[in-house]
Amino acid sequence: MLGLPSIPAFCLRPRDMRRGAVLTLVFLAAVGTAASTGCWDRDDATAAALGVRAGAVAPDPPRATGTADREAVARAAAEAVADGKSGKKAAQEVVSRSGDRWGTVYDQGEYAAFAEGLDGRWTGVGLWARRGPEGRIEVDKVQPAGPAARAGVRAGDRLLSVDGHAVSGLAVADVIALLRGAAGTPVVLSLSRDGADLTETVRREQLRTEPVTVRQLRDGITVIKVASFTRGSGERVKAAVRAAPPGAGVMLDLRGNPGGLVAEAVAAASAFLDGGLVATYDVRGDQRALYADPGGDTARPLVALVDGGTMSAAELVTGALQDRGRAVAVGSRTFGKGSVQMPTELPDGSVAELTVGTYRTPGGRSLDGSGITPDVAAGAGAEERAAQVLGGLGVGP
Repeated sequence: MLGLPSIPAFCLRPRDMRRGAVLTLVFLAAVGTAASTGCWDRDDATAAALGVRAGAVAPDPPRATGTADREAVARAAAEAVADGKSGKKAAQEVVSRSGDRWGTVYDQGEYAAFAEGLDGRWTGVGLWARRGPEGRIEVDKVQPAGPAARAGVRAGDRLLSVDGHAVSGLAVADVIALLRGAAGTPVVLSLSRDGADLTETVRREQLRTEPVTVRQLRDGITVIKVASFTRGSGERVKAAVRAAPPGAGVMLDLRGNPGGLVAEAVAAASAFLDGGLVATYDVRGDQRALYADPGGDTARPLVALVDGGTMSAAELVTGALQDRGRAVAVGSRTFGKGSVQMPTELPDGSVAELTVGTYRTPGGRSLDGSGITPDVAAGAGAEERAAQVLGGLGVGP
C-alpha cells in the first residue's frame, strides 16, 4: 500500500483547487498508505474551523529556489495535450527540472483511488515502500496478514517490476499507479532479496488500518500509538487521553507516523493543550495560523516518542507540544518535512502540487530539512527511556 506524498481530501472537486483557501501540507516522500494523505478541506468555512486564517492568496511573488512556476507547469501540460501527448508527463518534467523536492503531478485516477484512504481504507497489496539509493524502490514494511505478507514479501526486499513494468528510477506516484487496481485482480511483483530474484503473484484487496491503538504499561502509563492522521484519529487520541487513569502519564507514540490530515493532527495536539498556537504557515508569503481547541488535558505528564519516520503532520504535533512546554520528546531526530504544497488543476485534468511555502512551530522553528531534535536521545530502548522520563515527571517507576 504505497502512499502518495499528498492527496487532497476532496479529490472529486477539481474546480475548487484554485481557491485561495485551498492548501495541502505534503506528508510523504515515499512511505505510507493511502491513509497517509494530507490535505485541507476545500471550503473556506472548513478552513476557518481548523483555525486557518483564510483569505485570498496574493499574486505570485518571485519564486524561491526549489519551487516550480505553476504557469510554466500548466503551459507545458497544455502544449503536450495539444500535441496529443501526456500532459501529466510534460508537467512532471517541468516540476522535476525546477528542483521542487516535494512537487509532483497526479492524474485523476490516482486522486480518486486514494480518496478512500482518508478513512483508513484502501485497495492494495499491503506494503509500504520507499525510494532507496540510485532510484531503487524498496519494501519498507508489509501489513501483517495482508496479501503481500501472505505471499512472503518482506521488508527490505527490492521491488524490480510490477506486472512486467520496471520500477527502478520511477517516481513513487508512478509505482503506486501500477499497484492500484480493482479488488480481486492479480498483480505480479518481481523482487530481489539477498541477490536472488523472486516473483510473487498477489491479489489486491480492500484493506483497512486502525490509525490509533492504545495499551497500558506498568504503573498505569498509557501508550497512544498514532500510525497516521487519518479521519477520526484526532478524536480517538482525545478519547484515549480521557480514558487514561487519572494523573497517569502518557506516551504519544509518533514513531513511523508519515503524517496525514492536518485537521486531525491539530485535533490530536488539542488533546494536550488548552487552546493556543499549534503552527504557522505561509502560502506565497501570506502568513496563516493553526490553533488548538480549548479544554485539553494540560496537567498529565506527557512524552512524545519520535524517530526518523516521524514526518510532517506528526512533526507539526511534536513541535507544538515541545515548543509549548507540554511534552518531552524522546527518540531520534525526525524526518524534516515541513513545506507547504498547493494543488493546481492542469488542462488535461491532472493535478500538480507545487511547493509554495513552509510551516513553523509555535516557537518559530522551520522543520523542513532539519526535523526535530528530541529532548532526550534514545534508540532501540526509546520506550524504556520514555518511561524513565515519565518517572522523573512524577509517574511510573
